[in-house]
Amino acid sequence: MDKIRGKAYVVGDNIDTDQIIPAIHLVYRTDIEEEAKNYGKYAMSGMDPSAVKKTFIEGDRYESDYTIMISGKNFGCGSSREHAPLALDKAGIKAVVAESYARIFYRNSVDGGFLIPYESKDRLIDEIKTGDEIEITGNLLKNITADKEYILGELGDIEGIITAGGIFNYAVQNGFISK
Repeated sequence: MDKIRGKAYVVGDNIDTDQIIPAIHLVYRTDIEEEAKNYGKYAMSGMDPSAVKKTFIEGDRYESDYTIMISGKNFGCGSSREHAPLALDKAGIKAVVAESYARIFYRNSVDGGFLIPYESKDRLIDEIKTGDEIEITGNLLKNITADKEYILGELGDIEGIITAGGIFNYAVQNGFISK
């Protein structure tokens, strides 16, 4: 797995898919790149403004200044919409580090090759602040801003799927199906 480096965006526990991408924005086609960028534009727009200290995406942009999302427990709960990890991907999020995930969000993230869902036993939302510079190499997370390191859970069997760019590409690369 390549090194990921960028700014952290910190959220809390029980971040649901309506907060990640509200249902009203599920109207855009994903096979037209210019239209699909709208998923990035509206990523995290369902968050209660009083619950976040900084806006995830400024103005009319579709890419965020943040690369790594840090969450507490049960990230991606709610509906089973696969648009949630897609929206984060379009916004520029490369990895989410959470204490735990809703099962379907985790599967959608891996199957679509949208982002890397790392797990942490540490309560990083109490350790890392939005805007901190973070680097993830393998299962080591470094908070460069605070000069602290944390061990993340191993990716295990999902690493090959993520590296391939999703489960379809993985199946083709390994001869399970033909293109």
